[in-house]
Amino acid sequence: MGQGRGSAAVSVVMACLLVLQYCGMVHAAVYTVGDDQGWTFNVDSWPDQKRFHAGDTLVFNYSPVAHNVVAVNKVGYNRCISPRGSKVFQTGNDQIKLVKGQNFFICNLPGHCQSGMKIAITAI
Repeated sequence: MGQGRGSAAVSVVMACLLVLQYCGMVHAAVYTVGDDQGWTFNVDSWPDQKRFHAGDTLVFNYSPVAHNVVAVNKVGYNRCISPRGSKVFQTGNDQIKLVKGQNFFICNLPGHCQSGMKIAITAI
């Protein structure tokens, strides 16, 4: 009898862990950067009044011949530069998962970041 109870307890614990894992995935949100306008100029205030979580996905919609998305650090964001090793996205429909803490993105084509084509997001 003791062995049956032990395996039942293990099954209950495993089921609870699976439910918790599933709940974590359900709460991840998907945001289209710039909403209907997409990833474009003067989008830097788009994150204002939004609450982001680690695991949320940002969708960057844009014309790949006109723009790109570069994941940068804080210095790259503030100076509108792409530090060595920065990840460049160029599909026009890029989906990027947020990590906990600060996340910075710019368009590194000449003048674009300076014209507000950049966003800074803190994910909790």
